[in-house]
Parts: sequence; C-alpha cells; structure tokens
Amino acid sequence: MTGAATGPARVLGVGDNVIDRFLDRGVYYPGGNSVNVAVFARRAGAEAAYLGVFGDDDPGSHIRGVLGELGIATDHSVVRAGETGWCDVRVVDGDRVFGDWSGGVTVERPIELTSDVLAYASGFDLVHVSAYAALEPQLPALHPAARLLVFDFSDEPEYREDGYRAQVAPWTDLAVLSAAQLPWTEAEDLARDTFAKGARMVLLTRGLEGSAVFDGDGFVRAAAVRVETVDTMGCGDAFIASFMLSAHAAGWSRGRRLSPAVLEAALHDAAKAAAEQCAVEGAFGYPKEYVQ
Repeated sequence: MTGAATGPARVLGVGDNVIDRFLDRGVYYPGGNSVNVAVFARRAGAEAAYLGVFGDDDPGSHIRGVLGELGIATDHSVVRAGETGWCDVRVVDGDRVFGDWSGGVTVERPIELTSDVLAYASGFDLVHVSAYAALEPQLPALHPAARLLVFDFSDEPEYREDGYRAQVAPWTDLAVLSAAQLPWTEAEDLARDTFAKGARMVLLTRGLEGSAVFDGDGFVRAAAVRVETVDTMGCGDAFIASFMLSAHAAGWSRGRRLSPAVLEAALHDAAKAAAEQCAVEGAFGYPKEYVQ
C-alpha cells in the first residue's frame, strides 16, 4: 500500500502508571492505561517507551523493574517521593469489578512536558495519553510535538461531559471512547460530537457488542471476537495498541484518512488482540504479593 510505514513503529505511553490490587487473589499487578499500551505495543513488535512519574515506594520500583525487563525505556521518566497510584479490583465471572482507587503521585504532580521532554516525544510515531494522566492542560503543547496523539477517554461519565471533551478533543488524532454501557445510537452520537469538537478520528469500543470508528464520513464497524474470559483487565488497552499499530502500518498520518477497508481490518486485528488479552491474569502479568 502506498504510504504504508516501514520498520517497527515507535510508541510512547505518557501519563499513568498504577498497581491493580486484586483483593481476591492477594496480589497486585503493574498497570495503568499508558503503561499497558506501551507494553502491548512492545509485545506486538514496536519499539516502546513510557514517560511519567513513578512513586518512590515498592510498587513504583516493581513497575520500573518490569518495564526494564520488557525492554521499555523509562529514562525520561522521573521518580518522586510519594505513593504509586493503585486501584482495588475483584474478578467476578471473569469480569473485573473496580473498587476504591488513588491516582498517587502521578496525578498529584504529573510529568512536566518541558522543551526537552517534548523534543523526546517528537521522536515517536504514536503517543498515547489517558484521561487518568492529569495532563489535559499540557495537551496543547504535546499535540504539535507528537506525530500522532491518541487519547483514551475511558468509560467514566465525567470524561464524557461536553466541557471535558471540548477541552481535549482538538488535541487528539484518535479519540478512544469506551461505551459498552450506552446503546449504539447514543454511542454513535457521542462519537460524532467528539469529532465535531475537534478529534480527527474517533474509536468506539463496546465490549462484546463490537467496535466502530468514525472519521467524519461515516462509521466502520467490526464484531467482537468471543472467547472464554479469564480476566478482562487490559483488554481495552490491547485493543487500542493493536488498532493504532495496524492503522500506522497502513499509512495513517496526521491529515491523511484511511480507507474503510483499512479501518475495518484494523478493527478486526484489534478485536483479536483484545480477545487474546482476556486469557491473561492482570494487565500483563508480573504479580507481586499484596498484604492487605
């Protein structure tokens, strides 16, 4: 395909790192949306790095050690005195049920996107940020530095509010909306409105109901891949990593739309990646004992 990328993509996850504390298992796993996307991109063959703030506690050290073992660079991240973010989780019939959580030092004092850091980010093909990174005020500086910026709005109502989406959408090349709780008609209206607010492309994920992408011309849809679920943790992030890598490999760049056939193929690739992730405990393994 003319314009398709050559060589492995370079992916940078910016923002949140947390531990997912599985209360029913007595262990915690490293995670966080931006960490997960970097890990899944690396496992898919991309070069990957993570940029953010680590706590100086044992969980922070564990996350850094695991990322190093996986070959994910963290050399531009910082370590601050304070607690690593955490989220309490239980698995019920294979589905994750979230409890209490804290953003930790990552949210309390987010990474500062200085000119040096922005220059570093500009060397990556794809930059991923999530709503949990507390980086919204810095997106106007990050977007022009990034070649492509992917923003995960998550599935919480506060991140769907008009004001929030109006603040973030203009700085996104791909806005990701998790909308399993909404009917298709409402999810599509949300995608159209997010595009109208400035996002250049909008990805809808709806769990077992499938997925769709809107590029301003229309929706391209794909069915979910159904598997026996062990744990849904990280499935959405696996979907995002696969979709953006497939789109990039097909020639996606700022200002260039992809054909419906290419978008559909990327959605199918992502559905397979998400299904495979459902067989993994935790986001990407590496459990450590958690004493409550």
